[in-house]
Amino acid sequence: MLYTIHNTYDDIENKVVADLGCGCGVLSIGAAMLGAGLCVGFDIDEDALEIFNRNVEEFELTNVDMIQCDVRSLSNRMSKLFDTVIMNPPFGTKNNKGTDMAFLKTALEMARTAVYSLHKSSTREHIQKKAAEWKIKIEIIAELRYDLPALYNFHKKKSVDIEVDLIRFSF
Repeated sequence: MLYTIHNTYDDIENKVVADLGCGCGVLSIGAAMLGAGLCVGFDIDEDALEIFNRNVEEFELTNVDMIQCDVRSLSNRMSKLFDTVIMNPPFGTKNNKGTDMAFLKTALEMARTAVYSLHKSSTREHIQKKAAEWKIKIEIIAELRYDLPALYNFHKKKSVDIEVDLIRFSF
């Protein structure tokens, strides 16, 4: 994902990058290692950010920072502050219906150049429709399969293989 963003679109190196819903920092750290000028991870989960911080320290990175907050409350305060936004948002099923689109709306407010996001392929038509409504360019960069582990009590299987689109949104 990051390799494609870096090599095909040149949207990481020397750029200010936001990682929304960063968790323990995999995308942020990857962007930093690919030469981001600064990468800032945003997440609501304090435990995930503690792991993120340990990971950053282990890699001895100086171009990474993190902020604990609800991503959905950021758009007005961070409007157009980032060149690129990367994210693997909550997919918006069960208890989080619509969360992926709230993350996307926030990301589009924060980015100056492009947003790269993972979304369930089954939501592609809806996302394309919203992008057209918002007058945003959309490109499906890759169709991926993702092994989603069971994280919640309502998950009935140990993991489920889902189809995911890597999408580039630009202005």
